[in-house]
Amino acid sequence: AAWAFWRRIGAPKFHVAPMVDQSELAFRELCRRHGATAAYTPMLHSRLFVEKEHYRKEHFTTCAGDRPLFAQFCANDPSTVVQAAKLIEDQCDAVDLNFGCPQRIAKKGNYGAFLMDDLPRARSLVEALHANLKVPVTCKIRIFPELDRTLAYARMLEEAGCQVLAVHGRTRDQKNAKDHRADWAAIKAVKEAVSIPVLANGDVRNLDEAEALMAATGADGVLSAEPLLCNPALFRTRGESPAPAPEDAALGTLLLLSEYLALAAEHPTPLRMVKGHIFKMAGEWLAEFIDLREKINASSLAQLVEIAEEMQRRVRAIARESGRTQPVPAKTPRQLEREAKAAKEAAVAAAKEAQAMEEQLLKECDNVTPPTNHANPAPVASPS
Repeated sequence: AAWAFWRRIGAPKFHVAPMVDQSELAFRELCRRHGATAAYTPMLHSRLFVEKEHYRKEHFTTCAGDRPLFAQFCANDPSTVVQAAKLIEDQCDAVDLNFGCPQRIAKKGNYGAFLMDDLPRARSLVEALHANLKVPVTCKIRIFPELDRTLAYARMLEEAGCQVLAVHGRTRDQKNAKDHRADWAAIKAVKEAVSIPVLANGDVRNLDEAEALMAATGADGVLSAEPLLCNPALFRTRGESPAPAPEDAALGTLLLLSEYLALAAEHPTPLRMVKGHIFKMAGEWLAEFIDLREKINASSLAQLVEIAEEMQRRVRAIARESGRTQPVPAKTPRQLEREAKAAKEAAVAAAKEAQAMEEQLLKECDNVTPPTNHANPAPVASPS
């Protein structure tokens, strides 16, 4: 069944990884235009998805061309995740379980990679979805420090009903990809230990590395996250698209940014997501054009389009007048270092704010009568 499903969706090799607030519809569509052959939604909180209609409308959007699509949920209760998945099983190709998130919000909520401490519960989630959905259940995991535990984990998920297994070759404690190389050997061992399609995740910064990862591990496909944010055309095959005109050669991902902004207008996208993509795709030039950088946070979508167009005009002018095609930061290395530190602190503060928001939404859920089960899924056993 797993391989029949895999062939039915075209055996896709190049996947947009699930990224909170960043693998939304407009970005998925951009990546698909430039080489990606499948994509995951951002991680969806199963309980909030069931109980908060505005959460569903903001965090899950799709369209006819958005396939193959893996809808990813975090969860720790079988009944709740079945109910959540039932709401969208007709709008995706598979429902994925997030067993890989290592962030503090996942620890607080007892989901993601922290279910590695409660494997019976993890198994119960897979079994519940496998028994109650019309579409396959897939899983995304991290590895244990010990290979034997990783292999036992993978085999358990396959036995429970997982049809495709994505393996991030880092442990739960290895959060920073810059500090820890992915363990491709562990991914290879998982591929050899199970009989379902395996996707590899870790250190895919360009197409050559994607191909090398598949060759080294035998994986059936790869996922990319952070590098894809900086270059949504990462999976584009050489020669697949015409080379840009000489005057546009310096623009690089700024051309992709304009394309993304058009998609964000076509598929209404929260501004916080749009701005996050601007900083990723135009970040190096924004270090030179600091006046434009300062305008972004207070801008509407129309104003963001104007900022992107102004960046292109400036880059073309620089290339035409001086031949320079790379940005020159307008600040000293020390200033940039301080800004990087401040940005890191802001990211931590944002993560804490997101956790507080999630906790507030869950409190609101606790204070209201649970809604009627829209899909009436078959009863599932609670984990022991």
